[in-house]
Amino acid sequence: MTDAYLGLGSNLGDREALLRAAIAALDATPGVRVTSISSLYETPPWGPVPQGPYLNACVALDTTLSPRELLTLCLAIERDHGRERAIRWGPRTLDMDVLLYGDESIDEEGLIVPHPRMTERAFVLVPLAEIAPDLRIGGRAIRAILGGVETDDIRKIGPL
Repeated sequence: MTDAYLGLGSNLGDREALLRAAIAALDATPGVRVTSISSLYETPPWGPVPQGPYLNACVALDTTLSPRELLTLCLAIERDHGRERAIRWGPRTLDMDVLLYGDESIDEEGLIVPHPRMTERAFVLVPLAEIAPDLRIGGRAIRAILGGVETDDIRKIGPL
C-alpha cells in the first residue's frame, strides 16, 4: 500500500454532495482506502476565469493502484459527476488532483507528482495541513510552505 493525497474541489451544483460522492466512489474502489478526510473549506476561485467560490477538501489514501491508475480513477469519477473540461481553470462540478503519491516524483505526460502548483495554493495547503500536519513536500515542512501563502480568504465550513 502507498500513501497518497488528493485535492478535491467543486463550484457548480450541490458542491458538498459532489465532494461526498467523490470520496465515497474512491473508498468503494478496490485497492483504495480513504484514511483521512479534511474539513470542508470555502475558497475564492483561482485563475483568470470569473466564477463562483469553491468548496475544497483533501483526502489521504492507502492504495495499491499505480499513480497512473489513480489519476485515471480520479478522471473517471470527475466525468461520472458531470465534469466537463471546456475551459482551463473554469468552473467545474468536480475537480480531483493527485497531489502526492508516496515519496515518488513523477513527470509524465498528464501526470506530475508532487502536483506542480500545490505549494502556491492555499486552497490545497490548508486542508492538506489539517490531515497531514507533519507532511514534508520537497523537503520542506507543510506548515512552513503554508506560512508563505495568503489564507485570509479561506473559510472553514466544517466536517465533510
